[in-house]
Amino acid sequence: MNDTERQVPKHVAIIMDGNGRWATKRGYKRNIGHLEGSKTLEKLGIYILNQGVKVLSVFAFSTENFRRSREEVDYLMNLFVEMFTKKFKQFKKENIKVIFSGRKSPLRQDVLDAMAKMEEETKDNDKGILNICLNYGGQEELIDASRRIALDYKEGKLNLDGLNKESFAKYLYHDLPPIDLMIRTSGELRISNFMLYQLAYSEMVFTDVYFPDFKEKEFDKVLEEYYNRNRRFGGN
Repeated sequence: MNDTERQVPKHVAIIMDGNGRWATKRGYKRNIGHLEGSKTLEKLGIYILNQGVKVLSVFAFSTENFRRSREEVDYLMNLFVEMFTKKFKQFKKENIKVIFSGRKSPLRQDVLDAMAKMEEETKDNDKGILNICLNYGGQEELIDASRRIALDYKEGKLNLDGLNKESFAKYLYHDLPPIDLMIRTSGELRISNFMLYQLAYSEMVFTDVYFPDFKEKEFDKVLEEYYNRNRRFGGN
């Protein structure tokens, strides 16, 4: 592929997997892996959005993750509050807008408050968007979108004849461009209910690297693989 064809992906998504296994492999508690993963995200997110990527979506916590131990869930919720109120200030300085995708219930109020504060403080930033998927599920997003469509139709705000791929996307948690490149770390080969609508024609890369070790050089390797693929979108 020549340089003129090396178009930076507009929307990159990462399933940040393997934090707990990274810690266990080193003899640490799983929570240490989550902490290290948050440090990786802070640096990597800024790096990716400084490459010309317009949207970075990351899978931080799924609706199913509430099934984990109470200790681990509580630690993660406390970590989210710490991240959004203190550690992620660099995103504001870098002119990056932070948004959240997912359901609010049953998130704790202090987590919701920290999320709202982060969104408010970065709402006017325009270099790029960091979309943090927290208490998120792809099927749940489609169900919630369908409910909003049904309500608009019931209230006479929507003509179903005008419903298409573009207008449907506006009923999702956020109207974001389709995902060009999806990365999953830790060697698992599945998408785990992540952004199902947006992934329709995404290029997918699965790497064995655990997320805490997925640094800038690892992303560059994945990006090079993306550039060497031929995206046909079903055309041939």
